[in-house]
Amino acid sequence: MQHLAFIMDGNRRWAKSAGIAAAQGHKQGKETARLAIDFCIKNNIKYLSLYTFSLENFSRSKVEQEVIFSILVDSITGELHEFIEQGVRIRFVGDRTKFPAHLMQAIANAEEQTKTLHTLHLNILFCYGGQQELVHAVKAIATQVAAGELAVGDITKDTVSNALWTAGVPNPDLIVRTSGVNRLSNFLLYQAAYSELAFLDCHWPEITEAHLQKCVDDFHATKRNYGA
Repeated sequence: MQHLAFIMDGNRRWAKSAGIAAAQGHKQGKETARLAIDFCIKNNIKYLSLYTFSLENFSRSKVEQEVIFSILVDSITGELHEFIEQGVRIRFVGDRTKFPAHLMQAIANAEEQTKTLHTLHLNILFCYGGQQELVHAVKAIATQVAAGELAVGDITKDTVSNALWTAGVPNPDLIVRTSGVNRLSNFLLYQAAYSELAFLDCHWPEITEAHLQKCVDDFHATKRNYGA
């Protein structure tokens, strides 16, 4: 397996079931993300994508948004030295025009400090939406065609892939969603064409290394014939 991706669902529901504040659910979810990072490094999985904040999440309260942003900044700044030691390259993937201005310095610093690392490529999908990503790619390709830089007949799957926010990242082999919800929720829609999908009933903060190992073992036990 080269690329493992997670739709990290259920932080708030886990907190509610435990009778604690939603913020505590997001904080515990950060610890689970750390577990996933270490798991990938241990198992030589080169790419990890985490669905951290969708464009639709902007409909949540400002208070909750700021909690999520604060946890994210604390993680990438407080743990940056450890990421560098582990060889983790950090890349934020999403609509950068929507990135909150007060996060940009921390994001830019994390990406710059880790850009030459390659033990693990950590993709943080932030202000991300698969449909919006496809619209962005179509506009970029249409601009090239209008400028005479690209002929319509020369547009291929690679052309589209290279116009996506995830350009340069291999498509996910396995996408795992937690919290008992069986849908992609606008996550890597183009890239997921041949991904294996796993839906777990437990909430994201409840994930253990055993859960992760079972997902990977089940993936390797699956015959992937791509229509053959």
